[in-house]
Amino acid sequence: MPRPTAAQFAYGSATVVVTTLALLLLFRTESGIGVAAVGAVALALGLLVAVRLPLPRHRAAEGAGQPATAHAAARTHHALEGVEARERVPAGRSSVREDEHSLRR
Repeated sequence: MPRPTAAQFAYGSATVVVTTLALLLLFRTESGIGVAAVGAVALALGLLVAVRLPLPRHRAAEGAGQPATAHAAARTHHALEGVEARERVPAGRSSVREDEHSLRR
């Protein structure tokens, strides 16, 4: 499941706060059960608003109409064009062993 965006957090939180205030003022409840019910309804509505908020579009979907060579050329860094394959340094392995515990905190 993807992580929630900042907009989802903002809209969900604002919905919970506004709904809670509106329901408490509308029903004028003073009992603990009534306040708990209002809180539960507000949380459910805030979750619904946050989940139904449209997710941002990915750039891959926008560039679907472009040919594959144009898309690959857009991703290539221009500084590497003049460097030949034998001049490039291969990616090395990390010096930290995976089975050992890191001492960093």
